[in-house]
Amino acid sequence: MKLAHVTLFEDFGTRSVTIHGLMVVTFANAILVGLFLEGQVGLVSFVALLNVTAGLWIAHSIHSLGNVAAGDEYSGVLNEIFDVGDGNSRRGFDAGRFGRLLGLIAVVTAVSLLTSAQALSGTVLSIAVVALGGIALVTAIIGFLIALGASYDGAQRETAANVERYAESTDVDGGHPTDQ
Repeated sequence: MKLAHVTLFEDFGTRSVTIHGLMVVTFANAILVGLFLEGQVGLVSFVALLNVTAGLWIAHSIHSLGNVAAGDEYSGVLNEIFDVGDGNSRRGFDAGRFGRLLGLIAVVTAVSLLTSAQALSGTVLSIAVVALGGIALVTAIIGFLIALGASYDGAQRETAANVERYAESTDVDGGHPTDQ
């Protein structure tokens, strides 16, 4: 049985944009709650929303590792939203993808730390700083692996295409093209 609302999420790009949308909503609400809601309710709400965002971020990053190997046409949430090109690296490490991720990690971590400093204090602030640093580190490592995997897959495709072109250029007798 195929349901329209379920089949909509079969495409990785659609799932990715949806998860990123959820992360934006929960992160924005965490920041708003951390800055404007005081007391225990504000503290608990801030920590809970920040944890939901971090959980989504790490889970989606791990899920993205599998997508790189699948050879899907998805090339990142920015390219998916703005349709700015394929973002695939033909040679070497996919520095653009990794750079965008590091920039995003830096901004989100900085905003989270600044809001945490405003909303938390004492030991809880120390725990939050370590937790946010850990999340940033894990996400950066996963991002590096995704970029490296994409580059490796691109190199493998290029090698296979070169082998195929070479095989097509040889004689029927199996001779080398320069033997003529």
